[in-house]
Amino acid sequence: MNISKIAYVLALGLLIGCSGKKTKETALLPKASGKAGEMIVVMDSAQWAQPLGESIRNTFQAEVSGLPRQEVMFKINQVDPVQFNSVLKTVKNLVFAVTLDNYSPGSKVLKNYFTKNSLDQIQQNEDLYVYTAEDEFARGQKIMYLFRKDAETLTEKIVQNQKKLQDYFNSVESKRLKAGLYKAKEKEGFSDLMKKDHDFEIRIPFGYKLVLNKPGFIWFRQINDESDKDIFVTYKPYASESIFENEEIIKFRDSIARKELFEDPDRPDSYIVTETSVPYIPVVSREYNFKNKFAKETRGIWKTNNLSMGGPFIGYTLVDEDLGRHYYIEGFVYSPGKSQREFVRELEVILNTFKVSSEIQKP
Repeated sequence: MNISKIAYVLALGLLIGCSGKKTKETALLPKASGKAGEMIVVMDSAQWAQPLGESIRNTFQAEVSGLPRQEVMFKINQVDPVQFNSVLKTVKNLVFAVTLDNYSPGSKVLKNYFTKNSLDQIQQNEDLYVYTAEDEFARGQKIMYLFRKDAETLTEKIVQNQKKLQDYFNSVESKRLKAGLYKAKEKEGFSDLMKKDHDFEIRIPFGYKLVLNKPGFIWFRQINDESDKDIFVTYKPYASESIFENEEIIKFRDSIARKELFEDPDRPDSYIVTETSVPYIPVVSREYNFKNKFAKETRGIWKTNNLSMGGPFIGYTLVDEDLGRHYYIEGFVYSPGKSQREFVRELEVILNTFKVSSEIQKP
């Protein structure tokens, strides 16, 4: 069962105390606090130091692939339920973990979040282990409850469903980021330009500038004190399914980058290439559902041929069947010495607004 189905089944018979007693309108709640990519895990401190806590850390502090240095998916702070105060309750991302076999003061506090009926269901139904909620204590807040009758079975459930648990909060972070990115005005004229010249569309946030526009290629860039973020779209006639092979993706990427992407256009040795010689940061591709179209997502490291610059990239390979086009769309960032996880997440959000010809609203 996936998270949404489990949450639905659980909601039929499981009433979490704080949710059932909430009478305030969401608009009256305080705004959720905290930085992007941060969460608080509320659970018994002794269990946090045991395999159950390790399974939660391994899930939400998994290393993000394709970054120049090690960065974890989420920054976690663990809080014992006894110390869980009104300030901490407003954090954007909360995870509660409790097992019925634990009788510590902290676990007793967490059990009070559940009705007797819900505790009975947890004891009897082995499929129930997760429930998600929102806006319990603050506006814009997302909460995940993890529970089982004992620590061993909850640990097993977390290990077995690691990616689903990760995807829930990754999706939450992406939606928040998208709302913030497009809250300001989008760059005027870019949408019409892309439709007119290329018959596709991608939402470019305010602050990006057009660098180059030519048949089969367009490049946007945003430079500020923290980062140099770039987005480009390139395409050619679709030839065969081999375009989705990892080696072919790299080959096509490098052929375009060598011609079009330079640190300095006046220096022909400053063109961009894919970094494939670092064994602990491989270029990784995976199948990806791009708005119900088959695609490949590729993550890795880029560098300039003269070794003066480098950083992470994320790209998507997909096909516009109506036009018979093979697309490669990418975002890459240069931000030496800084955490780059959220920069890549921003590029991922922008790239996922891409629309092929059949998805564009016609005038």
